[in-house]
Amino acid sequence: MELGLHIQNFTYPGGDAEIAPTVARIARAAEDGGFTRLTVMDHVFQIGVVGTAERAMLEAYTTLGFLAAHTERVRLHTLVTGVTYRDPGLLAKIVTTLDVLSGGRAGLGIGAAWNEEEARGLGLSFPPLAERFDRLEETLQICLRMWADGDEPYKGAHYTLERPLNSPANLTRPHPPIMIGGSGEKKTLRLVAKYADACNVFNSPDLARKLDVLREHCANEGRDYDAIEKTSVVRLQAGTTAGELLDDLRRLHELGITAAYATTLNEEPLAAIELFATEVIPEIQGW
Repeated sequence: MELGLHIQNFTYPGGDAEIAPTVARIARAAEDGGFTRLTVMDHVFQIGVVGTAERAMLEAYTTLGFLAAHTERVRLHTLVTGVTYRDPGLLAKIVTTLDVLSGGRAGLGIGAAWNEEEARGLGLSFPPLAERFDRLEETLQICLRMWADGDEPYKGAHYTLERPLNSPANLTRPHPPIMIGGSGEKKTLRLVAKYADACNVFNSPDLARKLDVLREHCANEGRDYDAIEKTSVVRLQAGTTAGELLDDLRRLHELGITAAYATTLNEEPLAAIELFATEVIPEIQGW
């Protein structure tokens, strides 16, 4: 089982001037401690589970580029990108750029988007849910076409690309791993079965049933269920012990989750990284 570190909070002692050096320290400590992935949210306002909208939030792909410069081995991706925030041709170009500059360590985490408040706040596109899912499927098709080195025109219901050229090409072959986030049974998990290399599903009491639904979609799509990586999230709350984290991870592992993303709301997260590095990661590496 692998563990990734999901960085949600960017409010640190010392104020905004300390964001960059603190994030760099977090990244290096996570990689040195055995985390194999680093992820960030794709939001422009801070989300409620972390704090008020006014708290610090960094743009995702600029942050991933910064993380690439301060690490050597970890995979880098969003958890997850809101599909309507960037047109798909540009999104494929952004992820390719990250892949090239990181030496082949980029992934694409993507979903249908949900935060209408921030979209309206900054004037970003936020169509109705059904249309967002349609755009998500077209975006997946466009990214896969561009990462396959083709430049044939693409015409969909929402996007038209006259020449989806992608140069330089992605280093990761056949393409940066695609993760779709969310647990929707009718649309999200169907798209996972059809297009994705991985899913990120909510760590909730109905997780087992969600995975059963994914298995059904895989059967319908002629896709090998075991070929899709199943991931989820574990949260480190104040007072959480290593034993409690291991119990949660063991339960996830028994359900078929092979990678988990650890989150902490701690404004000084290095101690949390140390806990994972010394008491959790050594235990789960053999699972």
